[in-house]
Order: sequence, then structure tokens, then C-alpha cells
Amino acid sequence: MSDKELLVTKINYGTVIDHIPSGRALAVLRVLGINGSEGYRVALVMNVESKKMGRKDIVKISGRTVDEKESNLITLIAPNATINIIKDYEVVKKMKMKVPLVIRGILKCPNPSCITNNDPEAFTKFVSISENPLRIKCDYCETTITEAEVIKQVL
Repeated sequence: MSDKELLVTKINYGTVIDHIPSGRALAVLRVLGINGSEGYRVALVMNVESKKMGRKDIVKISGRTVDEKESNLITLIAPNATINIIKDYEVVKKMKMKVPLVIRGILKCPNPSCITNNDPEAFTKFVSISENPLRIKCDYCETTITEAEVIKQVL
């Protein structure tokens, strides 16, 4: 094996998250609530060369798949991620993630006067303005949130 090759074993069942922006793999693990004590075997590759991205991170989680809400959260910190569900060592589902046009109930509006912060029955709803850089707008008060603010909330 040359110095440029990387050896990470295949997983029988679980999830592989690829095309994570460089340096954000730990944020992906936080979104998934994985801190190492759960017993999942996790392979984390950071700052690896990528033809498409320059550099990227990759996360492999053996024994766990992600649900729709987790996928949406991952999309907010890794808009171009690919989530692969693995069963019997084969990819059975490949999801090329994109920031959803509407994001409901995941983030909090930073505007203290927004109805979503003052009415317990009101759920947040954000509309995507741009994907790169990520910018979303509260559907109620029109407050705009940047990618950095989204990442702070998600973590």
C-alpha cells in the first residue's frame, strides 16, 4: 500500500456520509448524537483529498442508520453530502443531499420578537434563500440566518 492510500474496512450494516465539507465531520457526529460511548464503530476521515471539493471529510457508522430529521440537519451543515445506507456490505440507498426549500421545526428563529419564540403552538418555518453560501429566511418575521448561525444552532 502506498502512502497515498487509505484503508478503512467496509461495514456490514450502517451509514456512510461522504462529501462533508472539510472540518465538519465532528459536527455531523454531534448532530447524530454520537460521542463514542454508544458502542457504534465509527470511522472518521478528515481533510482527505477530493477532486470535486479540494478537501472533504467522510464518516462511516457501523450499526446505525440516519432518519429523515437527521438527514435534514446534516444537509444544513454539509449541503452537498451523500448519505449511503449499507446492508450486507452493499449500498442499498444513496441519498444526494440538498438543502430543502422549506425547513420546519428544526431551527430556532434568532429574532426574540418572532411569533415562533413567543407562542408555544407556533413551529418555526424557514425558506431557503441560497445554498452556497447557505442563507435561510424565517417565514414569519423574515429574519435571515447565515450558514455560520445555522451551524451554531445545530451544534
